[in-house]
Amino acid sequence: MTKKVLWWGRFDADYSRNRILRQLFLSLDWEIVDFLPKIAALGDIEAYIRQIPAVDLVWVPCFRQRDLIAAHRWAKRTKTPLIFDPLISAYDKQICERKKFPKESDQAKKLLKWEQTLFQSADYVVADTEQHAAFYASTMHINSNKVFILPVGAEESLFTSQDYGLSNNPLRILFYGSYIALQGPEIIAQAIRLYRGPKVEWQLIGNGPLRKNIQDQLKGLGNVYFTDWLPYTDLPQWISRADICLGVFGATEKTQRVIPNKVYQAMSCARPVITSSSEVYPLLLRQNNESGIFFVPANDALALAEMVKKLAEQPDLVTQAQKNVTQSYQQYFSNEVIKQHLAFILQSVLL
Repeated sequence: MTKKVLWWGRFDADYSRNRILRQLFLSLDWEIVDFLPKIAALGDIEAYIRQIPAVDLVWVPCFRQRDLIAAHRWAKRTKTPLIFDPLISAYDKQICERKKFPKESDQAKKLLKWEQTLFQSADYVVADTEQHAAFYASTMHINSNKVFILPVGAEESLFTSQDYGLSNNPLRILFYGSYIALQGPEIIAQAIRLYRGPKVEWQLIGNGPLRKNIQDQLKGLGNVYFTDWLPYTDLPQWISRADICLGVFGATEKTQRVIPNKVYQAMSCARPVITSSSEVYPLLLRQNNESGIFFVPANDALALAEMVKKLAEQPDLVTQAQKNVTQSYQQYFSNEVIKQHLAFILQSVLL
C-alpha cells in the first residue's frame, strides 16, 4: 500500500533541497500531499476545516520554522510522526553568522528559546551533515537520537556530468555565490591578488553584501570577470565552461558545518573543486589525494593561491581530477546515496 507524506508549510517547491527530496519520495513510491496553510500559526485549524486526509508522515521542509507548532498540534492529535528538515537554524544565521545581536543580549536569548521550542516539538529532525546534527542537538537541546543525516546533493537532471578535458586556455576558475562571510569571498579576492603563476581567468558570479568591496579590491585586473546573478537553470552551463570551481573559505563556525550547494553541483557536473578543509567531509574523502576535491585551510588566501598555481602548472592533474570527482560524487553524495539515507529514515520513523 502506498504511503502518504504531508508536506506542511508555505514552502518553495522549486528550491533545490525540496525538489530533490520530493523526487526521492516519489521514487520510493510515496504519495506527496501538499498543505500550504494561509496562516502558519493557525495551520492545524485550517487542516481540520479542510479535512486533510490521514497520512503516514508529516514533513515540515527547510526554512519553515514558523509552521512547526501548528504542524505539531495536528500531528499529535492524529498520532502522525513529524519530521522537520530545517537546513539552517534561524538563531545560527542571525546571531552566530550575521551577528545581528550579541549572544548575551535579550534578543538573542529570546530567539534561541523560540527556536529551541520549535525544534523540540518535532518528533525527528533532519540535518545535512553530522556537524549540523551535533549543533542541533547541543544548541536546540534535543536528543541526538532524534536527528538523522540527509545530505543535500544536487539536482542531477540539471547538473549533469560534463565532458572531460581542459577546455580553456588560460585555466578558468569559477566562483558563484551570495558574497557572504561564510563563503569567504574576501579570501578569494586576496588569493587573486597573491596569485603568482601561469595565467588564469577568474569568473565571479552573483551578488551580495560583500561584492562591492571585493570588486573594489580587484579593480583594474584584466583577468577577473564579474557577472550578476543568473537564472538557476543557467548555472550548469557556466560550470561546464569552467575548469575548476571554488567552494567556501570563510572563517565562520557555520563554514565548518556545511557542504554548500555549489560543491555538490560542481561535483555532479564533473568539475574539480577547491574548498576549505573541514571535518564535514567524510574522512576517507579527505584522506584521498585523488578525490577530485582539493582542500586548503579555511581563511587562508595564500594556500588558495598556491593550490591554483599548482593546478595551473600541472593541467594533467585537472584532467584526472575531473574523472576522480565524478567517482567521489557517486560514492558519497549522489541522489542514489541520498535516497538510501531517506529510505533508512522513513523505515526507522515508521517502525
